[in-house]
This record gives sequence, structure tokens and C-alpha cells, in this order.
Amino acid sequence: MIAIVDYEMGNLGSIKNMIKKIGGQSFITNKKEDLIKSDGIILPGVGSFDTGIKNLKKYDLYGYLQDLATEMQIPILGICLGMQLMCKSSEEGEEKGLALMDASSVKFPESETLKIPHMGWNFVEKNKSSILLDDFTVNPRFYFVHSFYVKCNDQSNVSGITNYGIDFHSAFEKNNIFGVQFHPEKSHKFGMSLLKGFLKYVDCKNE
Repeated sequence: MIAIVDYEMGNLGSIKNMIKKIGGQSFITNKKEDLIKSDGIILPGVGSFDTGIKNLKKYDLYGYLQDLATEMQIPILGICLGMQLMCKSSEEGEEKGLALMDASSVKFPESETLKIPHMGWNFVEKNKSSILLDDFTVNPRFYFVHSFYVKCNDQSNVSGITNYGIDFHSAFEKNNIFGVQFHPEKSHKFGMSLLKGFLKYVDCKNE
């Protein structure tokens, strides 16, 4: 069973519906006692970095998510802002991130030709063997909406790269910790395939 974290910052219903569509089971919660019983966790998110971190702290989930991911090794997938919250810091705010990945969130450089935020469909090129991306035979297209992007300090953690004026890290993966900058729940067949990969990993890890 997948727990979708409700901290007032995400497309919770869309993710739940997508998981149901691909044959998985999920529930929405912000309670510790529910999260610890889950087989895997999805941390969604839309909005600002500092507000996201403060809301996690409001529900007493900040340190708890760190423990579940690092100590208990429960699979966790961050989506969009959720991915950025898993980093150490962000140029968007002053709060410290969850630090589940050695990475930071930085703002896209100013451009005369490209609009910020980066919004719409774009390709993701696989950077390494990836639980989330290995099933694709072509570079998949996903739906993006973001003004900041993740920069991993360790290139071995980068599973996907996207170009929008610059190449940026659109997916990361290390052990049980996953993050994607795009919205798989809005990305039709490609999003379904990616989430199937996560569910398959969760099932294998809990066998």
C-alpha cells in the first residue's frame, strides 16, 4: 500500500487515481501511524520550498520522513516540489531541506528566448540504469511546471536529464530514494509506466 503525503501542497487526488488506474493501492495521509505501516511513500508537491518544509514540520513529518527513508529504508518518491524538498537546500527559500539526496534546488538562468517557469511537455534522457526509466525503449515525454530545478552534487545519483536552455537533472535515484521534477500523474502513458516501475520496486522490496 502506497501512502501519499498530504501536507497541503500537492495533486493528491490525481496521483491516487493514477495509481488505481495501473492496478495499485494507495491512501492519502499526514499521520505518522499511517506512514510507518505503508510499503512505499509518495511525496508530491506544488508551490514554494519554504512553505513545503514548514507544512511538513507543522504535521511533525519533517524528521519522521527522514527516519522512514534512511533508517527504515521505506521506498520514497518525490514529485516536483516533493523532489526539491528531498534536497539539502533551495535558492527559493531559507529552510533546510530533508537532505535525503546530496543536491540543491536552483533557479533557471534568465533567458530572452525561454519562458520561466518551464511549463509543458519535455523529454527525459536516461542517464544510468534506472528502476523508474529502464522500461522505456525511447526517451519518454513528461509534463513539467517549475521555475527551479534540482542539481545533484553526485552525478551517479542522476537518473534522468532534460534540456530547457540548459541540461538539468530531472530525475534522481539512490537506493530506496527517488525523485522526479515532472508530474507523472499528468503524463499519460509515460507517467503510468514510470509509476508502475516504482510500484514494482516497492512490491519486490516488501516480498
